Amino acid sequence: MIKTVALFLITFMLSVPAFSQGNWGGGVDDETLHFGFAFQYVNAEYKIIKVPNWNAPIENIDSPGNFESFTAIKSPPNPGFGLGFVSDLYLNKNMNLRFTPTLVFGDRFIRYRFNRTLDNKFEDVVEEQDGTSWVEKTVKSTMVEFPLLLKLKSDRRNNFRAYLIGGLKYGIDIASEQKTNDEKKTYFNKMLKNHKNFMSYEMGIGFDLYFEFFKLSPEIKLSNSFKSIVERNDTPYSNALEKLFLRNLIISLYFE
Repeated sequence: MIKTVALFLITFMLSVPAFSQGNWGGGVDDETLHFGFAFQYVNAEYKIIKVPNWNAPIENIDSPGNFESFTAIKSPPNPGFGLGFVSDLYLNKNMNLRFTPTLVFGDRFIRYRFNRTLDNKFEDVVEEQDGTSWVEKTVKSTMVEFPLLLKLKSDRRNNFRAYLIGGLKYGIDIASEQKTNDEKKTYFNKMLKNHKNFMSYEMGIGFDLYFEFFKLSPEIKLSNSFKSIVERNDTPYSNALEKLFLRNLIISLYFE
């Protein structure tokens, strides 16, 4: 993640001199309300807070008297992408209000490591490069997000401007697995489910680069859900979690 952020910043800082002549931009900064579209790269992961006894023995209700226990829980980052629409309201020369509804495609993962070698009664087993086996729970997600953001801009220097951005975002998961019936699955093959709707906050930085007929704005943001999004459904996978927050690294290109 750090390498991605560094590469993003270096690339666009080096590109500034190439676009530092003239006074272009298609006149978008002179409009009270203007529109555009966006492409996003989204890197999603969970922030995990485990219950105090998360690694205590768990009785298998399908086989009474048999117990399992976890030795590790983690969330590997997973890439996705988004397509968005931009509406930008001019407030003053250094401040704009932006509404950027976006459709985001990207699954999320949590891996659970057990205290013994996994056998064929476990589904969704993955093996890492070091030879360790994990049960990987996938939360399939297609989000419709509605961010309302405040953009704080520096003064324009030729065809370059830097800005800070932050605000709130309401998300709806239209591909939530909440309605998926897993009643026929065994106890240790139950699904991990998330709430369908939740609020997040976003903050980041970006640059406005002015071309003759449009403005290009590369931007990088961090997003974090306000509340835990894990759904309690009495499975060993959700019972081991006290809280589960969704964190996203979002790299966007806005065309306005």
